[in-house]
Amino acid sequence: MSKFLQINYQKCTGCRLCELVCAVFHDGKSNPARSRIKVMKWESEGLYIPMSCNHCQDAPCINVCPVKAIYRDEELGSVTVDYDVCIGCRTCVTVCPFGAMSFNTIDTKVFKCDFCGGDPQCVRFCDMKAIEYIDATDISIDKKREAASKLSKATKEAATLLAEM
Repeated sequence: MSKFLQINYQKCTGCRLCELVCAVFHDGKSNPARSRIKVMKWESEGLYIPMSCNHCQDAPCINVCPVKAIYRDEELGSVTVDYDVCIGCRTCVTVCPFGAMSFNTIDTKVFKCDFCGGDPQCVRFCDMKAIEYIDATDISIDKKREAASKLSKATKEAATLLAEM
């Protein structure tokens, strides 16, 4: 069954530990520029949003790669890069609608989230639990629960307002 990174930006504190552990896991260097996950920050609003590959079902990066270096790993359900085949043309970087594909100028190759082979380090080390690795089918259930909870709360508030009139 394929899994997915579910990111709850409302829990993110902007510590960027996810970036560091990702870089260390993949490249052995504590360098956020080598991270496959990036925390976008809006300091004045106190808003931090971890951004990572969504492993799109109809992934544009797969469709545009001229050497077919990008493919879907059926076992993990992830969109994966074969670095031995990648020529570093960056076409995939330009078509990613989420900006999740990056380019490493040192290795002259693209790089992106690969779920750390099924054990995402960003999930393991996020103290706030802002990043979860869940079954893809569970994401819609979670969204339905959240929407139902909001609807229930709004209904109770409306009933209270009507009772007060």
